[in-house]
Amino acid sequence: MNQTVNRRRFLKSSAAAGAAFAMVDPINKVLGANDEIRVGVVGFRSRGKSHIDGFSNLPGVRLVALCDVDLDVLEQGVERYSKPGQKLKAYSDYRRLLEDKEIDVVSIATPNHTHSLISVEAILAGKDVYVEKPVSHNVWEGQQIVNAARKYNKIVQTGTQCRSNPGMQEAVQYLQQGKLGKIRVARGLCYKRRKSIGKVDGPQAVPKNIDFDIWTGPAPLKPLMRERLHYDWHWVRDTGNGDLGNQGIHQMDIARWVLGEDNLSPEVFSIGGRLGYIDDGNTANTQIVFHNYEKAPLIFEVRGLGSYAQNNERPNYRGVEVGLVVDCENGYMVIPSYSTATAYEHNGKEIRKFSGGGDHFANFIQGVRSRKREDLNADIWEGHVSSALCHTGNISYYLGGNASPGQILEEIKGDALAAESIGRMLEHIQVNDVDLNATPVTFGQHLKMDATRTAFLGNDRANEMLTRVYRKPFVVPTIV
Repeated sequence: MNQTVNRRRFLKSSAAAGAAFAMVDPINKVLGANDEIRVGVVGFRSRGKSHIDGFSNLPGVRLVALCDVDLDVLEQGVERYSKPGQKLKAYSDYRRLLEDKEIDVVSIATPNHTHSLISVEAILAGKDVYVEKPVSHNVWEGQQIVNAARKYNKIVQTGTQCRSNPGMQEAVQYLQQGKLGKIRVARGLCYKRRKSIGKVDGPQAVPKNIDFDIWTGPAPLKPLMRERLHYDWHWVRDTGNGDLGNQGIHQMDIARWVLGEDNLSPEVFSIGGRLGYIDDGNTANTQIVFHNYEKAPLIFEVRGLGSYAQNNERPNYRGVEVGLVVDCENGYMVIPSYSTATAYEHNGKEIRKFSGGGDHFANFIQGVRSRKREDLNADIWEGHVSSALCHTGNISYYLGGNASPGQILEEIKGDALAAESIGRMLEHIQVNDVDLNATPVTFGQHLKMDATRTAFLGNDRANEMLTRVYRKPFVVPTIV
């Protein structure tokens, strides 16, 4: 019997296993304090494995279903994670998983461009949701998750796990209490060496074990024009958000948390480029985003090249590769990880250390049981705003034009923080032997926003980029 038929039987039998569904109103279903919470995980080739492990280790929580468009991954996952007498259900289409009334919680670790779609549809199917960062591919669709969660009283946690770490909570509280004086600037850093993804000379074959239509989802259905389908989608605008929305969202979130800002910034601009190689990616690998909050600016820096040409070591800023440096009146804080931080005097003398990790999945389950979003460390609103800061930075960048180093320095004249950051960026580009005449830097548009309406002021093109044209039937529902 051929492999396709075997797999169809596998999916059918797995989905039917234990399918004694309760006849309830899915949206208004409320779990009791002692009820078993049943989880389905969507997307687990990479990050989703942590979701499986995280939920499997919690008392009163049971993994009941897995979903992945890659049938190889799906079959292997069901075999690996099923327990004696408790075979997991298997779904290759997330829509079929959402129809399963046995599932209380949907945990999502798919590519960025499908996060909001699956989240909103899961809420409409009566599920609580744990969704990876960034929660959205664009600003508008992130707001739809928030609207759906509020309208239907669902618990939705963002996968910014650092917010559940006691060490990070204490460090942020220390800064917000003014122990180092007024914050002058919160600087997020994503200095991760990224190699070129290569350049193909024509459409590539999609592996037969993958449902490419569902994988593509809301994005335009185009031929595969890169060597690898998996992971490298991060560097393609249709599906990813560059390292700003990949790794950088974590540090962007902490930086906004430190500043105590609950909304989008009133002004943003970005500068950068895809520099140092020519490949099939079209997101920036070198970028700076400036969010001009009233209390203090939030500056975010991305470096995808090495510390210098032909070098694979990561560059760093004041010893930090991926993290934050928060400058204050009476000192500064270095946050080099998700759970550790150190406060210093300006002369470098150490003042205090912070450390300690937590369990973000357990915090989510606590919220699911209490039905109080206030119990969540990373409610969907927090995930939406931090994700949207990445998106508005990218909008500025994509609306920009080529500029020479001289033009750039003239544009930022009088802004000391911008001049310092951009000056270091230009130096970094030069030591990587990048010819800025051949591949100029893109200087993004200065954009002003009315955060209360989530709309840019006087820029129709920027407002169009707050959302996207969705491919039917994979359309994110509008929730009023």
